[in-house]
Amino acid sequence: MLKTLTPEMRTVHTVEALRRIVRGWKQDGLTVGLVPTMGALHDGHLSLVRAALRTMDRVIVSIFVNPTQFDNPADLGSYPRTGDEDARMLAEAGTHLLYAPTVDEMYPPGFATRISAGGVAEGLCGAHRPGHFDGVATVVCKLFLQSQADAAFFGEKDFQQVHVVRRMATDLDIPIRVVACPTRREADGLAMSSRNRRLAGAGERDRAGVLPAALTDAARDIAAGRPGGA
Repeated sequence: MLKTLTPEMRTVHTVEALRRIVRGWKQDGLTVGLVPTMGALHDGHLSLVRAALRTMDRVIVSIFVNPTQFDNPADLGSYPRTGDEDARMLAEAGTHLLYAPTVDEMYPPGFATRISAGGVAEGLCGAHRPGHFDGVATVVCKLFLQSQADAAFFGEKDFQQVHVVRRMATDLDIPIRVVACPTRREADGLAMSSRNRRLAGAGERDRAGVLPAALTDAARDIAAGRPGGA
C-alpha cells in the first residue's frame, strides 16, 4: 500500500473511497481531472499533473500497474515500482488525491469482462503486442467510470494509446474529455519513460538517445521527398 506523505494529498485504495471524495467535490461544483499512470513517475508524468492543475479544480492521479496489458509475464514482473517516491513527487506537485488500487480491487474475483479494441488499436504497437490495447482500454474505461472525472490527461509519447482511449470513450459514450499533452524529453531528445530505467548501462542509454535524431532525420527526408534518406 502507498502512504500519504502530506496532509494536503489524500491516498485511497478503493473505488468506494474514491467515489465518496469525488462526490463531495462535485456537490461543491468543482471540476475533476484524472492522470492515469502505472507509477515509476518522472517529469513527463508531472507535466500531465501540472496541465491538469492549470485547468481543473481537483486532480486525481492513479497508480496501477495493470496486468491485463502485459503479454509477457516477465515484463510485468520487472516493471519498475517506486511507490513511496511516486507519492512524494505527487504531493510536492500539488496533487489532491492519489488513487492506488490493488489488483483485487480493480479485478475482483469473478471479473470476466474485457474491452476488445479494434480500429486505431490495430497496426503499429498493437500489431506486435497482442491484447495490449484491449487491456489498456479495459483498465482506462474502469478508471474513467470509477473516478467520474471531467477530463483525463495523457502524454502524446504514447500516441497510439491516446487515440485508442479517445475512440473507446467516444464509442462507449463516457462523458469525459481526453487531453493529449506534449511529450517531455531528456536533454538528448529521448522521450521520458518509466521503462528508461531498464536500460542497462551507458551503452544502451547512448543507443536509445540516437533514436529521436534518427526519426527526426527520417521524417525530414520523407517530407522532402527523399524516403530513402539523403
